[in-house]
Order: sequence, then structure tokens, then C-alpha cells
Amino acid sequence: MRFSLKRTSLSSLLLAILLNASLASGNPAKEHRRAVVPGQWSIVQNGTTGVSGMQLAVTSENTVIVLDKVEHNSLTVDGHIAWVSEVNLDTKEVRALSPASNTWCATGSFLSNGTLVSSGGNPVVITGEDGLQALRLFTPCNDGTCDIFENQAVIRLTSKRWYPSSVRLEDGSVLIFGGSVIGGYINSASVNNPTYEFFPSKNINGFNGVQIPSKFLRDTLNGNQFPIMVYLPDGTIFVAANQNAMILNWKTNTETRLPDIPNGVRITSPFSAGATLLPLTPEDNYTPEVMICGGSTFPDSTNTTAVDSQFPASDQCSRLVLTPAGIAAGWMVETMPQARIMPELILLPDGRIVIVNGAQTGVAGYSFGSNQIGASDADHPALTPVVYDPAAPSGQRFSSTGIPASEIPRMYHSTATLIPDGTVMMAGSNPNTDVTTVKYPTEYRMEFLSPPYMSRPRPTYTELPATVDYTQVFTLSVSLPSTASNVSVALMDPGFATHGVHMDQRMLKLVSSLSSDKTTLTIIGPPTPALYPPGPAYLFVVTDEGVPSFGHKTIIGTGAAPPNDAGATANMLTVSAKSLVASPPPPIQGEGSNMATAMIPVESA
Repeated sequence: MRFSLKRTSLSSLLLAILLNASLASGNPAKEHRRAVVPGQWSIVQNGTTGVSGMQLAVTSENTVIVLDKVEHNSLTVDGHIAWVSEVNLDTKEVRALSPASNTWCATGSFLSNGTLVSSGGNPVVITGEDGLQALRLFTPCNDGTCDIFENQAVIRLTSKRWYPSSVRLEDGSVLIFGGSVIGGYINSASVNNPTYEFFPSKNINGFNGVQIPSKFLRDTLNGNQFPIMVYLPDGTIFVAANQNAMILNWKTNTETRLPDIPNGVRITSPFSAGATLLPLTPEDNYTPEVMICGGSTFPDSTNTTAVDSQFPASDQCSRLVLTPAGIAAGWMVETMPQARIMPELILLPDGRIVIVNGAQTGVAGYSFGSNQIGASDADHPALTPVVYDPAAPSGQRFSSTGIPASEIPRMYHSTATLIPDGTVMMAGSNPNTDVTTVKYPTEYRMEFLSPPYMSRPRPTYTELPATVDYTQVFTLSVSLPSTASNVSVALMDPGFATHGVHMDQRMLKLVSSLSSDKTTLTIIGPPTPALYPPGPAYLFVVTDEGVPSFGHKTIIGTGAAPPNDAGATANMLTVSAKSLVASPPPPIQGEGSNMATAMIPVESA
């Protein structure tokens, strides 16, 4: 299929010319190798995060936000322990942020105006407020003065959510999906929250600002926390949980089941796999394909005494093309070089995926099994990253050649993300109730994984607009290495990472044309909001040798806030005073347990 353009403006004419030039070969991108830089990778330890990296998101060209649970971190803010920080990637300086409630096991997504929404959390632990029904807003800034806004009297979820997921929609709002009403090893019918909702609230399908039931979230019990969610080019959402998958049409509130995950592998917490949408390219008509790697075949019983830290994780990677023909063909199964539970799948600007973190045995959690390692319910850390090339021939896609092993186990409650310089940041690991130094301790050290392209001369560019609207034509002034003859453009959302799930991560190849003197690059913005929902983006210019530029930040769309239905919001505030399911007491140990609630004074310096 090709785009049919009926507008007669100059920009539309240029769009048609560049699209036809891009598509002229007619060859699907996924069937052809792109250039990648061979050679040695490196891992460097540099700096600490101040709080342990349970959740991680890139917020600017040189900052990330790191969210933890409330625990006895040495970093303080406003006279009490801190559990959220902002890290400067250039200086490695840490700035404590001050949310009101416990961010333990929340999700996160960015709105169309660039504001991060943190949703859900945990009851009070040590200090702060109950975060189960919380919504927190963080708008990044450049002067180090921004902080988290949180006031549950005026902004909150419809109901309590622990371990939910979220996804940004084509109108710039966020859909928040699933979770439990209290913590614990695994979900169950008694604590399930089988609903979804929107922020800002919507009046849609007969639900005026209130939560919307999902049969899928009932059918996928028990192991369905932190569902995998991907926004698709047709405006629907791919969802996977436990051993099942579906397409959610949020506009009509309909669920369409997909083939089950092959070979009985469970892929969501506490059997966490990693997942990503493969790069969307015009050469392949933006055909969506998802990949899910790792997980476990361990039973999803609620019997916590059966939890086994030595149970082998899955080495399965499965790909599904989300077209009628692809769905009919079913999942394509491959085998990773090493089994992993809790892996992180990180998109690189050269189109490959690097797999980091996780363990080779056990499940995601702590303090439940009879053979804990320290407190961890997993063991045998997966220390060596693996790179996967989706465009390579079958049997040649995985490689660890030239990639060193990390010295830091990244177990439960660890994270990773692509950062704008093109490296992968790895942080966190804390399978423990509180800060500790037992085996698999609370981890604060950051690592940076550098692909071989980081050692090559790199392209640079200037003049990126602060906002890029759909089909907008814009130009960059570029400076290319002498050996480069052409370039492509990768528009990337690093997403929000937690528990191996990367909310909103995606890569979209933009149509572009390089001038004959190789100094001007003409680019067309994303064709539709469904291909890249409006919000933050990092633009990489990638040479035909596989070397990316620095990824400068822009906002796709106009930068405006998403639609706000005042009536739906008012009704939500009225109805949400009572959750769908009343919260039982928190567990007395392990995940979600309530440690001493008394304020513990900050230690004097």
C-alpha cells in the first residue's frame, strides 16, 4: 500500500515525491540488512542514581528521572528520605525530587505536551502518602527547579492500581490498564483490578470518566501484572499478559484475541519477559511487528511457598506480524543464546535491539520462595548483553560478539534505557524489602553500554524545530563523516521503563532526502498520530554505515496538552472516592509489604 495524497500544497507535493522515492524499491525493510558498525562494545560504570532505579525515563537531552519505592536511601529531600531523583547525564549530579506518595510499582507515560504522568503505586511505607490511586505530573525543565505535582484531592485515578501499565494514545492522552488493588507476589481474583481508564478522563462508550471493564484482564489471571502494551499504526493497542494476547480497540471498547504465546511461556509479572515493537519503516509500509523475549513456564499459582529461585527461565523470543496474514501465520519462535527472566529490550537508533539485565532462573519478586538467594526469588544473573538484528537472516540475528559482561547483577527492580547520546544506561536492582547489602543488594551504580558506533566519527546536525507536526516538511543542516554517502532518520521514543516493560518505546523511520552536497537534509514529519502518538521524541540522523548522531529532542505534534473533558473529570472525582474493589490489608512480607509507617528521622550528616 502507498499513501494517496490529495492535497495540492507545496509541502504535500514534496511529501509525495519523497515518499515515492523512498518506496520505489518496493523491498520490505525487514528482509534487507542495514549497515551496522562491527567491533568492540564497552561497559563503563560512572556515577550513581541517588535512589535505586526501579523506574527510569529520559526527560531531556541530558537528564533522566529515576523512581524508587520509599526506602532508606541516603539521599534526602525536604527533611525526609528521597525516593525519586533526576540525574544529569553530563555531570552525573543527582537532584532529589519530592513526590507526595509512594511510587512503588507505578507505571509512567508522557503526554502530548511532554509532561510525564506517573500512575498508581503502593500504600504508605515509612513516610509519605498512599500511592495506589495517585497520579503524579512531572514537566521537565532546563533550570533544575521543576518538581513533581501531586494532589489527590484534584487529580487521581478512578481506582487503586498496583503494577498497572500505560500507553500514550494518538490524541496525546494516556490509557492506564490493569493492575491489582494491593501488592503481593501475584495477582488473583480477590485483588484484581480488571479495568482501564484514561488521563485526562474521557466520556466514551458510555463510561463517563469511570473505569472500563476488561474481560481480558479477568481471563489472564493470575500472572497478568504489568501487561505489555503497544500502540499500533491503525489506532488500536496490542496487549499481552500471562500466556495470551489481544488487540484492544479503545475507541469502541472491543477486544479481539490473538494467538497465545507459544509453548506455554508466561510473559508478564511475576514471569516478566521483555518486549518491543520492531522499527516502523515506510519501505515496509509501517507494518507493525512485536517481539517478546524471555519469561517463564512456571505455574501461576498463588501458592507462594512453591516459588523456586532455581526454576529455569525461558530462552524463547517470539515475533508476531500484526496484519491479518501475519496473525493467521502465528508467532515466529526463535531462541536466545541465554534464558532470561526480567530482560530489557532496548531499541537502538541503527534498528537493532539490545537485550540486557535479568536472571536465568526464578521469578520476579523477593521474600516468597523457600530457596531465596538473599531475599531474591531469582538467581544466576544474566550479565552479558545480547544484540538482536531483526533484519538479519534467521539463525544469524543474535550475537554477543565483542560485548563484555557487566560486573553488576541487574535483578528484580532494575531498569535500562537508550539515552540521547546513543548509549544504553543501566540502573537499579533491588530484590529486597529495604536498602541492604546482602547478595543481590540495593544497587545505585549506573552503567553505560556503548555500541561500536560510539567510537566512530559521527554525523551532527542543527536547526531541529522545537515541535514537528504531522507531515510537516523541515530541513536540518548536517555535517557528515567523510566516508558517509547517505543517511536515514530514526525518530525514537525511549519510553518509560520498569519491571522489564518499556511503556511507549518505539522507533519510526522518517522519510528524508539528502542534498547533493550532503549539507542539507529534508525530512517529513510522521504521516499520522497513530504511527507516532504526539509527545516527546529524539531524532537521530544515521549514516549509511550505521553511525547515528546525537538524538536531539523535539515534540511531535503541536506541543499542546491532550483533550480535557471537564465533565468527565468532575464525574471521575465524584465516583473515584470509592475504588472498584476495596483494598485488603497489605501483605506482611515481600512485594507490597508495609514496613514501619512511623516517620524515621533523617540521619544527621
